[in-house]
Order: sequence, then C-alpha cells, then structure tokens
Amino acid sequence: MILEVAILDVKPGQTDEFESAFKEAQMIIVGMSGYQSHQLQRCLENTNRYILLVNWETLEDHTIGFRGSEEYQRWRALLHHFYDPFPTVEHYTLVTGNQA
Repeated sequence: MILEVAILDVKPGQTDEFESAFKEAQMIIVGMSGYQSHQLQRCLENTNRYILLVNWETLEDHTIGFRGSEEYQRWRALLHHFYDPFPTVEHYTLVTGNQA
C-alpha cells in the first residue's frame, strides 16, 4: 500500500467553500481503481492549511490511473482553484507501524 500525502494551502476566506467542494470531490476518488481510504484534516495552527492522506494499492493507481482519468479532470475543476500555492504531492511506503 502507498500513502499519498498532500499539504493543501487554501486561499484565505475560501475554507468553507473548499470543504463543501471536497465533500463532492471525495466521491470521485472513492470509486477509483486501487483506492483504499482517505482522510482530510485541517491544521489547528494554520486554519487555511489541510493535509490530504490517501491510501492507494500502488503508486501507479494514483499517478497513472487516477491522474490520467477523466474523473481527475472533474476533481481538478472542483478543487485546484482553491490552492495557493499549488500543493506538492509525495508518496510514502510503510516502514514500521501498528497494523490491524
């Protein structure tokens, strides 16, 4: 499993609209091949900052499958105009941890 990590800085004054748009956008990734789970969390110290964590079966499920899909175009239209600056997305693999 691969963890996608994106730090999302939302333009000031647009957090409510972003959260509303994300509720719609999350339904897009839920249906994608290789999708496992996701979390969107808001920063306590900087309320315009969010972290998006998405678990994918493989790196390619995200980078090729999702980003190369028509669904990604809808995701982009819903969310990308909220970001300043545009987020950096990185991918991680588990080294050690508690697994159920």
